[in-house]
Amino acid sequence: MEAIINTPYVPPVVARSADNVIVMEFNELCPSLLDRWMNEGRLPNFKRLHQQSDVFVTEADVKDPAQLEPWIQWYSTHTGLAYDQHQVYHLTEGAHAKHEDIYQTLMQAGRSVCCFAGMNVRGFAKPGSVFVGDPWTENGDAYPAELNTYNRFVSRNVREYSNPNDRLTAKDYAGFLGYMLGHGLRLSTIRRLATQLVVERTSDRRLSYRRASLLDLMQFDVFRWYYKRNRPSFATFFINSTAHMQHAYWRHHDPDAFEVKPRADEMSVYGDAIRSGYEAMDKLVGEFLELAQSTGARLVFMTALSQQPFLRLESKGGQKFYRLHDVERFLRQWNIAYTEVSPTMTNQYLVRFNSAEEVRAAREQLSAFTIENGQRVIDIRDAEDNALYFGCGLHGSVAKDSQVNDQLGGKQVKFGDMLYAIDVMKSGCHHPHGALWITGGSGDRHASLVSILDVYPTLLDLLGVDKPATGERRGASLAPLLKDAVVAGPTTVSQPAMA
Repeated sequence: MEAIINTPYVPPVVARSADNVIVMEFNELCPSLLDRWMNEGRLPNFKRLHQQSDVFVTEADVKDPAQLEPWIQWYSTHTGLAYDQHQVYHLTEGAHAKHEDIYQTLMQAGRSVCCFAGMNVRGFAKPGSVFVGDPWTENGDAYPAELNTYNRFVSRNVREYSNPNDRLTAKDYAGFLGYMLGHGLRLSTIRRLATQLVVERTSDRRLSYRRASLLDLMQFDVFRWYYKRNRPSFATFFINSTAHMQHAYWRHHDPDAFEVKPRADEMSVYGDAIRSGYEAMDKLVGEFLELAQSTGARLVFMTALSQQPFLRLESKGGQKFYRLHDVERFLRQWNIAYTEVSPTMTNQYLVRFNSAEEVRAAREQLSAFTIENGQRVIDIRDAEDNALYFGCGLHGSVAKDSQVNDQLGGKQVKFGDMLYAIDVMKSGCHHPHGALWITGGSGDRHASLVSILDVYPTLLDLLGVDKPATGERRGASLAPLLKDAVVAGPTTVSQPAMA
């Protein structure tokens, strides 16, 4: 005989969903430095955010250092797919890849989204949404199209910041300022810009490195304007300024870790460069906390990766970078046919061609340049169809008057006439751990490392959107671990039992 009895029911645990989520993508900030400067009272807004969050340390989905790049890891984060699944290796490839990412998933679910400078993201254009490409892959595809005025100006500054031969004109600045004044630029930002220019003139022009943080602030002003106008369900805001400072100035931040010591005059300028970057981002966190409070959005902060001292080439004098003075003039000078060329990262360019034959001819010519000791000057890597990545592959000290030999045509040119040295030496490299803070908690740090692949399903759970049925994703939602997770369903259920 069957008897009906009440037995305990274990209900599912889910995170309390939010109508809106804003993700602060602050590239490569280090959990250890955040802890240190929060404890010293230098990052009060990060401290506030930390105290109201569930705090995780993330781990990259790759082990090979060659794949430990932000344009790979952010792509993995946005799609929920591991590198061995998506195979997006270069910075510009995400814009052309066809994998469904978090933005596509949410738009298909009827949600409005905003991607502001997200790294290696495929563009989209849908009424109610906003898209701004990252500065390295900007292709005039911002949405709404008016944002191209902003995006192209920023991209030019980021790509050619080190090149004295490529400077924006007064007309460029006037057009940008006109756009900014109509799209959220605040008086407080203008004041900080003016103060920075005065400091450079009256103190040391090398302090111009701090302009990168002010560009972040201007980006926030534009983001804030569009966010308040559109109120998207999901928005991401990516910035890279402090990651750049870590790559360039870690030896000034921690000179004892390096064999090649900074000069005393460099220490006076760059000794606190990294900390100043964190402090500038702390001010942005305060702005985001205020924006989230006024709009009812849930904040998520993440870094994808972090950094550590780069020591591999210290015994050889450190790693240097060289860039072409004028990449288009260089290609024309050596009769390399091309359709389009653009800078990507540091010393690298992406060049496109009309045919495989033009690619072959370009590869042959670029491979022909050597310096006096026989070393090849140009490093070449495959890109998508009919395209190549190339850039100077030399990282030691090279004199300006060294001869570059064209082994194909027999010509010679001085190294300094072709290339110039970037005035920084590589000091920081990538570390696989990153920060992930999700508001709604109480500042507790979860003990176990989590994968960046867990972010995609977690964000969908926070927004109450089902994961797509297609595509094998390995991440697990962190929603059940969050402090504000709630129990769904009844507490008991009637089940049959045998008497």
